[in-house]
Amino acid sequence: MRIAILSRSPSIYSTARLAEAAKARGHEVRVVDTLRCYMNIASARPTIHYRGEQLEAFDAVIPRIGASVTFYGTAVLRQFEMIGTFPLNESVAVTRSRDKLRSLQLLSRRGIGMPVTGFARAPDDINDVIEMVGGAPLVVKLLEGTQGIGVVLCETKKAAESVLEAFMGLNVSIMVQEYIKEAGGADIRCFVVGDKVVASIKRQALPGEFRSNLHRGGSAEVVKITPQERAVATRAARIMGLNVAGVDILRSNHGPLVMEVNSSPGLEGIEGATGKDVADLIIEFLEKNARKDRTRTRGKG
Repeated sequence: MRIAILSRSPSIYSTARLAEAAKARGHEVRVVDTLRCYMNIASARPTIHYRGEQLEAFDAVIPRIGASVTFYGTAVLRQFEMIGTFPLNESVAVTRSRDKLRSLQLLSRRGIGMPVTGFARAPDDINDVIEMVGGAPLVVKLLEGTQGIGVVLCETKKAAESVLEAFMGLNVSIMVQEYIKEAGGADIRCFVVGDKVVASIKRQALPGEFRSNLHRGGSAEVVKITPQERAVATRAARIMGLNVAGVDILRSNHGPLVMEVNSSPGLEGIEGATGKDVADLIIEFLEKNARKDRTRTRGKG
């Protein structure tokens, strides 16, 4: 099988591991810089060009699209879909999951538990939104933030008012969420491949920190998840339309709550903590499912 990996660099851990696993299973792999791809969007014969050459047909494409290049990256991924290449995750699903507000609305509509979330634009609505999520302490999140950047814990109502006024004054999109105190600065990352959780870790924030992201110094350890958590993780990934996803769950007094569904989950933390060859499981999934023109959306929407 000929596999393309859309990634800015072949040396990134996740990209390197996927390429290594694919080659070990006898496949031909090429890492393609997403931003160096350009497209001929012709109805008769759409093509993808890269560094002065037209790319030959691939059997499958693995998108490792950074959050900062989502718009262009998903356009390139759509073009792969249009020429019949099987995507590990489809462009529509990636776009859907990257829109934090839209993804939470979709999960909510399907009955997935999540922290109470408010969304507002006008400063006059700040007090009502604070009460809507249960008052302080609460969490304010930038919709465009990643890896814990743009996430603020407001421990008092006055602090929440100040942060919300400041963000609104900068004309950025934010959402306000209930703070799950009983989670104790920890969350569960469930790594979903197909319809299965293949690995799971507990990520614990540093003392004095509430963000458990490994990029922020949090620690990771193997955790045994409950059948309910497993079901929630696989269902959340399925609602997003993702074949491979990192589903972040908080353990609350009223059951597992989904914080986020990540369409390009990193492999380093999960493989390092669990010792599992997650990259190999992803390639195995492609072997079983990659077929020409099998994309459900064929680049639409």
